[in-house]
Amino acid sequence: MVLMPKRVKFRKSQRGNRRGVATRGADVTFGEFGLKSMENGWIKNNQIEAVRVILARQLRRGGKLWIRIFPDKSVTKKPAEVRMGKGKGEVDRWVAIIKRGKVMFELSGVSKEFAKHCFRLAAYKLPLKTKFVSRSGY
Repeated sequence: MVLMPKRVKFRKSQRGNRRGVATRGADVTFGEFGLKSMENGWIKNNQIEAVRVILARQLRRGGKLWIRIFPDKSVTKKPAEVRMGKGKGEVDRWVAIIKRGKVMFELSGVSKEFAKHCFRLAAYKLPLKTKFVSRSGY
């Protein structure tokens, strides 16, 4: 399963900034437990897929998983050993923009200890520092 948009208005995007705190998506909304980002950055589509595979294997059809991020930003790259100029490079990969405080993945239907174990395995696959959070009342 390749995560990337079906269509985009513009093929190439500017880099943007990686500062700030998430004002939206900062709370556990769908599940009982979540994996929250503690720093800003980009997460590639294959990293999201790696986390999805790990969590799906751990759950073994036991709980429910929500992926709250989607790689909708294109990142371009010029080929190796190409001189400067001649325009912007071709689209190399797709990334999701992650701000500090964003809940990226959520789980429900499992115990707190099991959810913590699953998210620890998932965090190894991510390039950002993360934190285990739960919805208030759990």
